[in-house]
Order: sequence, then C-alpha cells, then structure tokens
Amino acid sequence: MKDKLWSKNFINVSVTTFLIACSFFLLMPTIPIYLAEVLKVPHAQIGVVLSSYALALLIIRPFSGYLVDIYSRKPLYLFGLFFFLAMFAGYYFVVTVLFFVILRFFHGLFWGISTVSANTIAIDIIPSSRRAEGVGFFGVNMNIAMAIAPFVAVSIYDHFGFHKLISVAMAMGCLGIITAVFIRVPEREKPVSRPPMSMDRFILLKGLPIFFNQLFLSFGWGTLVAFAVLYGKEISIENAGIFFLFLASGIVLSRVTSGKFVDRGYIHGVMMTAIVLISVGFICFALYHNEIMFCFSAFILGIGYGTLFPALQTIYINMATADRRGTANSTYLLGFDLGISIGMLLGAFLEDRFGFDNMYLITGGLCVIALLMYWFNSRKVFDLNRLV
Repeated sequence: MKDKLWSKNFINVSVTTFLIACSFFLLMPTIPIYLAEVLKVPHAQIGVVLSSYALALLIIRPFSGYLVDIYSRKPLYLFGLFFFLAMFAGYYFVVTVLFFVILRFFHGLFWGISTVSANTIAIDIIPSSRRAEGVGFFGVNMNIAMAIAPFVAVSIYDHFGFHKLISVAMAMGCLGIITAVFIRVPEREKPVSRPPMSMDRFILLKGLPIFFNQLFLSFGWGTLVAFAVLYGKEISIENAGIFFLFLASGIVLSRVTSGKFVDRGYIHGVMMTAIVLISVGFICFALYHNEIMFCFSAFILGIGYGTLFPALQTIYINMATADRRGTANSTYLLGFDLGISIGMLLGAFLEDRFGFDNMYLITGGLCVIALLMYWFNSRKVFDLNRLV
C-alpha cells in the first residue's frame, strides 16, 4: 500500500505556495513594461533593475538553508512571508529607477527566506517513498503561478494600471499567509548542539558540478521571465502574455507525471529528455516569428522545464542527509537564482547587440552544452554521491 501523499498539511503548503507565488510573479512581466513605457528605461538597463532581486536571492539563499536546518521551520516561514507581503506597499511609491532597484532587492531577500522554508517543509511532509512524485506535485504550484500570473498580470496592467496590479498581488499574499498558519510541520529531533559554521552548511559542496550544469539551463529561464513579453510585442503578438499560458500547460502536463518515472529509477532518462526539449524549445522560439510557433515553443519549453524541476531537485535531496535538506534545497534554488540573474543581465546585453531572436538562439546553444555536461559529468557525480 502506498504512503499517503495528499494529506491536509501537504495541501495547505501547496495552496500557500501557489498564492504567494502568484503574488510575486504578477510583477515579473509587468515591471519591464512599466520601466520601458513609464520610466523610459532603455532595454539594456532593464536587466540591471530586474536582477537586483536575484542578487538578493544569491545572498540570502545559503543562509536560509542554514537557518531552516537549525531553527523551527514554520516560524521562519511565517517571518519571511510577513515581510515579503509588507514589501508590496513600496511599489505604490516607486518613481525612480534607484527606488525600484532597492525595493526589488529587499523583496528578493524575503522571497528567498520564504521559498527555502516552504520547499523544506514540503519535503518534511512528503513520504520518502513518494518524494520525487510529491516534489513534482508541490513544485507545480510554483510553476503554474509562474506561468499563469504573468498572463493575468499583463491584462490587469493594460486595463487598470500598475497600482491596481499591486493591490491584487497584496490580496493574494494575504490569503497565502492565512493558509500558512494552518500548516502543521512534523516534529524534528533537536540537535544536541548547534552544528559548526562551515561552507557545507550553506551549499551542498558535492553537488557543485551539478550546480554549474544547472546554470546553463536556468540562464534560459531568466531570459524568458524578463523578455518573453517584450519579444512577443516586437513580433506583433497581440497579447504576448499568452506565452505563459502555454508554458503553464506544458509544465502541468509534464510535472505531474515525470516524478513517477524518477521514483522508479529513470532519473537520468528524465533529465536528458528535459534538456533536449528545452534546447528544441529555445531554437524554435528564436527561428519562427508567428503566433502559432510562439505558443508551440512555449508549450515545448513548459514540458522541458516542468520535467526538469522535480528531477533536478530530487538529485540534490538524494545527495543530502536529512539534517541538510535545507542546504540541499537552498543549493537547488540558488542554482536557478544565479542562472536567472545572469540570464537577465547577459540577456539584456545580447538583445541590445544582436536582437531577441539571436539572444534566444544563443540560449538554445547553451542548453545543448548543458546536455553534454550532464551526460559526461553530472550523472556520474550523482551516481557516486547519491544516498537514496
């Protein structure tokens, strides 16, 4: 008989994650539009503004993993959520680029604390025999929000303006905090003494080769969240936010099924398939400039990334002991944060020099490199260091 996955606690942490993620990702596609149309910021500088939150994540993620491992996880989670929500009020008063950079930085700090806490709490709740499957279902909440919220955000922004969008984001954040209060986190055996401060308490050192491999893939995600809508507008897609709906469809289709294959021992096949699909998706995105291929590329990219997320997170978790789950999760999330920030910054430079289509073609090439890195190095590192 299978261990129960869909417990009340698992549902609560999933709903909380979806609501909080929606509130955050409502801003992702609209901030570039607001910067370009209202504050008249050149495209090449938009990446700098967007990457300030990613810089904050790079700083806070490793410390978040350490804190989650040594302190009670729920209070830390609620602390992060409360201040994450409070930061939204600042967007009502943004009138300069510098204000935007500073606000996004502090918003990123509390987003980092709350996401590491949420991921670690979820893994504590998920039965170990269904870990990859559970991670897949849990993560799909974040990914659906990441895909649907931008589509909704563009519509709200076009019809009601930026301030109304902030109000909607705050309302969803409030609902998320209310749901979080009802999560019951499993009791952990308290350590006799606090673990010593060392580098492996902040990052999973034996996972570093996989971490570097991950950067090539998360680079592409950074170019998508920052520039997909602007790219769609440039090639005359009426509501470029539709990209994220098709991205979400692909994510949902793949994420709820790929975890089962990982649990059955096909983790390398799942990873290779995901990277191939992502590479194909970016190449199609770059070469074909019509609405059908725009949506098709989004769907393929959704399937690829939706397959990648749970498999990659399971790799990190299965290389870590139970008392280092927070560290494993923060390393996994840090890999995306760093790659996304590089994607935003370097993507802006590449777009300014070569245009959107060439930027995405280069991104596809980086994904092909990631495929070779995984086959010749990362899979061997995992097989050598896996504990489960």
